[in-house]
Amino acid sequence: MDDWVIWLILAVVLGVAEIFTLTAALGLLGGAALITTIAAALGLPVPLQLVVFTLASAAGLVLVRPIVARHLRQPPPSQRFGVEALVGQTAYVVTEVTGRTGRVQIGGEEWSARAYDETLVIPEGATVDVLKIEGATALVYPRE
Repeated sequence: MDDWVIWLILAVVLGVAEIFTLTAALGLLGGAALITTIAAALGLPVPLQLVVFTLASAAGLVLVRPIVARHLRQPPPSQRFGVEALVGQTAYVVTEVTGRTGRVQIGGEEWSARAYDETLVIPEGATVDVLKIEGATALVYPRE
């Protein structure tokens, strides 16, 4: 059996093992075996094939694995639910919004609202950003 076939079989076995372990280490070793398959197919002698495998493995484990591990350890982005999800949304003024009263439409629902800056008067039809939710009232600020 040719050397390159043995390296190819090793690459496939390591790749399949990576699917079951999800450690990234076996996949990188499989990649090194695949690189060595090419070296063997080009006719390099076995000692040089082992050097290629060692260098490719070391490069993968030292350079790539820390990056992969960092991405695997990151917590998922926080998801906001309920009224917290409304903060940062765009709203449309249904009735004039002042520092005390007003109505806006946020995502198809009508909410009571008041201006975040109490000195502002936001006219009907204006587009605003929801900066905060206090109870059932949206604190809004006009878009520039």
